[in-house]
Amino acid sequence: MYIENVGDHLKIHDIKPSYQRMKIFQYLLENRTHPTVDEIYKSLSKEIPTLSKTTVYNTLSLFIEKGIARVITIEENETRYDADMDVHGHFKCVECKKVYDVPVKIDQILIDGMEDFKINEYHVYFKGICSKCQNK
Repeated sequence: MYIENVGDHLKIHDIKPSYQRMKIFQYLLENRTHPTVDEIYKSLSKEIPTLSKTTVYNTLSLFIEKGIARVITIEENETRYDADMDVHGHFKCVECKKVYDVPVKIDQILIDGMEDFKINEYHVYFKGICSKCQNK
């Protein structure tokens, strides 16, 4: 995912492009690791000494509300964030704890018994051991 001008992207989605918001969104774009609030804060606080965890959390909540980021909750006690809004799933390695994007063709997933339901949201998560950890 590539966005030429982060400030313009935020404006298009009715988000005032403050320096902190632009840096947080840029971090999500450049670090496809599905980071936590703590990871984002630790990385950006070196460059932005006035940044707080509350600002990171509130900014991510705004991004989610405006539809430019999503929450990934594979584990109950771990919230991660993703700026890739294209259709895809996630795989979490139980060894190295990395979360990988997984291509998903949602129209090819067979779900019986849901014909009378309107689905507004779906999540596809897998857990296991990634190829790197298997080869150790």
